[in-house]
Amino acid sequence: MNMPLNTELTDATTEAVGRHRREVLLPTPAELTQEMPASDFVIRQVSDQRQAIRQILQGTDDRTLIVMGPCSIHDEVAALEYGEKLKALADAVSDRFLIVMRAYLEKPRTTVGWKGLLYDPERTGAGDLNEGLRRSRRLLLNLTAMGLPLATEALSPFAMDYLGDLVSWTAIGARTTESQVHREMVSGLPMPTGFKNGTDGGIAVATNAMKSASHPHHHLGVSATGAPVMITTRGNPDTHLVLRGGRGITNYDADSIGRAVSALQTAGLSTAVMVDCSHDNACKQAERQLDIAREVMAQRDAGNCHIRGLMLESFLEPGRQDDGEDLRYGCSITDPCLGWAQTEALIRSL
Repeated sequence: MNMPLNTELTDATTEAVGRHRREVLLPTPAELTQEMPASDFVIRQVSDQRQAIRQILQGTDDRTLIVMGPCSIHDEVAALEYGEKLKALADAVSDRFLIVMRAYLEKPRTTVGWKGLLYDPERTGAGDLNEGLRRSRRLLLNLTAMGLPLATEALSPFAMDYLGDLVSWTAIGARTTESQVHREMVSGLPMPTGFKNGTDGGIAVATNAMKSASHPHHHLGVSATGAPVMITTRGNPDTHLVLRGGRGITNYDADSIGRAVSALQTAGLSTAVMVDCSHDNACKQAERQLDIAREVMAQRDAGNCHIRGLMLESFLEPGRQDDGEDLRYGCSITDPCLGWAQTEALIRSL
């Protein structure tokens, strides 16, 4: 049965839920994907892109995977302009790199703050998931129409039911790698997934997550039509480690990568490693990503075949800005990013 959208629950129902909680009805995943469907062409394209990423992670394709784009998307117009530039660059270097655009719609917060386009598209603090779901799906459809493979961070397992059919690679962040719920979710995802090392810089949490996600699970979930269900997963064989540093620790140097590979081998896991050139590896200084990317690629060129990918935070304009009325177009409002000129020069130099 179709539910009316943007409809708050009755006072009686709200009171039963509790005075500190309010509920607004949303479309089911089936309703949203029916309203905003992916074409058969896009479905095949995403499937092919996922397979191409798998081949790089497995070492049967010797290109380097590069996941790059804004820290988080707050302006769809700027994101589309970035996508157009990225697609042209990706085509020009496709013999060496497979470039995947970061289309991050959820923003994990250490305490509080703007949670991303999906939850609060107008950035008022009031939140509007009905609008956020539609704007997020429309943006992903427009980016896939350019032919770009897309990456996102799976923060809410429920969000993947609405958007996951358009995503070619997924990240599980440092704060959620230890989460059993996320490990269960990944075990049923159809795309390659990178687990980031923990916020302390150690990789034990990520290796445990990879083991867990590779196995079948039974867990509580919601069906595409909105009914509570028990979900049974087969296990995801395409997980890998993402090194992002942590708490003053960097782990992109040769010794750190070597220790990580040894730990993965001991655990019987894939030794494919992606280095996140941002976050704690760069000490939140965007321009440090340039030197980190060059150093990591030099290790790869010197024979380290376990390095399969890089992650970069990049947007049209360099740096970051505080959210407000007079925003600089194409500049991040969350973590600082490289500007496009720096980004293009870096990729071509590599």
